Amino acid sequence: MEWENGLQELDLAECLRLLTLVPIGRIVYTHDALPAVLPVNFSLDQDHAVVFRTSAQSRVALAVDSAVVAFEADWFDEATQSGWSVVVTGCALRVTDRGEQDRLRAVGLRSWVTVPADAFIRIVPELVTGRLLHGHPHGGDDRHAASMADTP
Repeated sequence: MEWENGLQELDLAECLRLLTLVPIGRIVYTHDALPAVLPVNFSLDQDHAVVFRTSAQSRVALAVDSAVVAFEADWFDEATQSGWSVVVTGCALRVTDRGEQDRLRAVGLRSWVTVPADAFIRIVPELVTGRLLHGHPHGGDDRHAASMADTP
């Protein structure tokens, strides 16, 4: 569905495809009753779950296990003022199965820092939404466009 303001709602297949194009997203979770946002490198797993690797003792690993979280990834082109954003909402679960952890290590999912003990977090998608922004010259500012029309 395309909206009048240049935004287009994306279907599930397109959202999942776009998530494979970028290596970094943001997990949104609750820490000490406040919203928290943390950039993470991630991968989409075979079941379309978002998976990331972090320190087992990290704030995010301790806060998100069995909690409902949001994950957002995006891409924007400032020059054309266009881009996309995808949000995955679901329950985050710590991967505890050794075989599954080894499989995730083998696909190259890495933590940004070296840690003595790592944790893999899987976000099972319950709701996936996305939108595409079609750029507007000068940010869609009609006043700027009108003043440019008066320029010889």
